[in-house]
Amino acid sequence: MIVDGHSHIFQSDIGSAEQYLAVLREAGIDMGVVVPGGTVDVRRMTDYIIGRAKPSTDPPDNRYIKSAAEEADGRLIGFCCFNPYAEGAAQMLEDALRSGFRGLKLSPMSHQFSFASKAVAELAGICGDYGLPLYSHVLYNPGASTERFVSLARQFPQTNFILGHMGFGPADQDALQAASELDNFFLETSTGSYLTIKQAVEKAGAGKVIFGGEFPLSHPQAELAKITALDVSDDALERILGRNILELTKS
Repeated sequence: MIVDGHSHIFQSDIGSAEQYLAVLREAGIDMGVVVPGGTVDVRRMTDYIIGRAKPSTDPPDNRYIKSAAEEADGRLIGFCCFNPYAEGAAQMLEDALRSGFRGLKLSPMSHQFSFASKAVAELAGICGDYGLPLYSHVLYNPGASTERFVSLARQFPQTNFILGHMGFGPADQDALQAASELDNFFLETSTGSYLTIKQAVEKAGAGKVIFGGEFPLSHPQAELAKITALDVSDDALERILGRNILELTKS
């Protein structure tokens, strides 16, 4: 069983659910974890990173994720996404997890929050209460850094945290260290370098690494090649390619 642990879908000509499912079939990938996309134009990612472009202020389209997951015959696992500062965010998260979402995805680039905020802490605690993971990428700023995300994971040991894209930059040593030290801290591989993925497996173990495809910015088959190139046991490969994320999402 191969599961893409992280991709974005949205109503568009580059990232629809139909397009994503077709990509999975072509790549021989059985299932995918999907989160709302469309808050940034991934074709202009550098502009957002350097501040030349601003993300959309529209709420993430969680309804599209829920509908796509329900119609995909078990091939899609949905994560909801909320602005932690939105009115009623905690209640919206509880409602979403009760309705079938299998985790929370946060977007500090879109919503410009700090991992040290009370709003984020409340959402992290709810994820722990439901036994479902919290996923986020990090940024090169104090409030949304790897260090802050690790501190949040230490604050909520009952909640599982997934750090997207192996952390910030091509070789985030804080991320590797946290994954090796904390039972509740996992690394998702999409757009990460082969060397960093290899180091993560060696340092933290295969049980802490989750294959991700990052559709539509990347192609899941290209990301998959970095995993299958690893010189690891069949059991380790099975964990990275699916078992870890299926266990975290109770899927």
